[in-house]
Amino acid sequence: MTSYKPRVISLTKIPGQTFGFYLRVEQNEEGHLIRCLEMGGPAELAGMKDGDRILRVNGTFVDGLPHSEVVELVRNSGASVAFHILDESSYKQAKALRVNLSDPRRTTVAKGVAKEPPKPKLCYLVKSSTGFGFSLRSVKGEPGLFMTEVVSGSVAYSAGVRNEDRLIEVNGENIENSTHDEVVEKIRQGGKSSMFLLVDKETDQFYCNKKAKIGSWLATVKFLPQQPRFINMIKGSDGYGFLLREEPGQSGHFIKGVDKGSPAEKAGLREMDRVVAVNGKDVEGCSHEQVVEWIRQCGIKCSFLVVNKDTDQMYKQGKVSPMLFWEEMKDSNSPPSYTEALSLPTPVQTSMSVQDRKEELRPKLCRMEMTSAGYGFHLNGIDGMHGQYITEVVKGGAADKAGLENDDIVIEVNGENVEQCTHAEVVEIIRKSGNSLKMLVACKDVYQQLKAKGVKNTPLLLGEISPGAHTAEAPEPNRKEEEKKEEARPETPPHQEKQRTPSVSHLSSEDSWDERL
Repeated sequence: MTSYKPRVISLTKIPGQTFGFYLRVEQNEEGHLIRCLEMGGPAELAGMKDGDRILRVNGTFVDGLPHSEVVELVRNSGASVAFHILDESSYKQAKALRVNLSDPRRTTVAKGVAKEPPKPKLCYLVKSSTGFGFSLRSVKGEPGLFMTEVVSGSVAYSAGVRNEDRLIEVNGENIENSTHDEVVEKIRQGGKSSMFLLVDKETDQFYCNKKAKIGSWLATVKFLPQQPRFINMIKGSDGYGFLLREEPGQSGHFIKGVDKGSPAEKAGLREMDRVVAVNGKDVEGCSHEQVVEWIRQCGIKCSFLVVNKDTDQMYKQGKVSPMLFWEEMKDSNSPPSYTEALSLPTPVQTSMSVQDRKEELRPKLCRMEMTSAGYGFHLNGIDGMHGQYITEVVKGGAADKAGLENDDIVIEVNGENVEQCTHAEVVEIIRKSGNSLKMLVACKDVYQQLKAKGVKNTPLLLGEISPGAHTAEAPEPNRKEEEKKEEARPETPPHQEKQRTPSVSHLSSEDSWDERL
């Protein structure tokens, strides 16, 4: 449920101390922004986050006031001040929907129930040998480019594209004022893959009525084929068991040296995962030392949002932050952690509906015997990417009777994990199985939620261990010292000097104005 209720944060400083943040206005950004939080300062300790917007100062609504007046209000507060704060994502959505932020009670209501506004959708397409599987339609004299000739089962259809969707962005660039030929050229320049921002008729009409600009910050990421992962770890006697590194020539904070059998490995952390957030704090643009310090401050429990290389490249192609996924997932019901899942009681083996199985957030183990008509399903995948799913399940066939359903994600085949296998490799494993086949699968929604929370999809989640079932072990990492790479094990707590975070706005001085507070 969308709400725009601000957080109330009260700060107190001692003589000679600041509140520990910069207040900024920036070109192409609305509102009064919180930037450059001082690590361990009053603002950070109180829960302020980079990019937050200040709505009120000591009860005075300031969102529309000149920057200098807001700074003066804060300075005149003396040693104590109270802020009403809204996070960046909620603020941008509220502005797009023209919500009156001076009235915190105002929400979108339909028939007495708060209604979630419709969202544009991000769709990632990887070209097959037959192309993307859509055409672009434009009408002379009318604005907009629309999707047409989207065939069921095509690359475009599988990515979430539907006929009559209006195209808003191509690879992060707004194309609403571009010609048909210009857009076609932009798609061609993307090569084998493209990220589209689209709206269906209902969503388009909603934002048109609001006279609101549509952008990727409003979008759902549920149609994207790969998603960031939540990694929930409990520190062991030897720490979490990984290194945090900055890689030469790459921006970001990367995982290296994951110890075999460590809490990090058990939680699903992998070599070269990039850390996007620590306990919900976006670490993009933060220094290596600050991220290490945040991890140390987590205590015995720590939660990461991470992306692997393919997921990172996909989000970067669309010029969107993986934090968009975090925003969409943070209010959803969380499935159990890996350790909690292993300790779940063995379920009573009773007949249950498909809907019940989905609500349990568990995979399903399907056993089948080949008939004269085969198994009765097709295996599908996206060319050039890992991950296979089930299509064209024949009603009454072996697969149907075993419980396979269209769009189920394949996790294991005959006890062998195939999540990182190519389509050809999985087909070969199935062929070698003879007349009997055992598949561990999950519906797309269940798979994504478990994967995002770092829960390994194994038969253990079913309360059983099937013969031959196993999860592939990660190889022992190479431990050669690399002198030029800075490294830090977050579980080792040497004294660390507190440092001010550099500005993450990446704007020149003439594009922004800030005040240290």
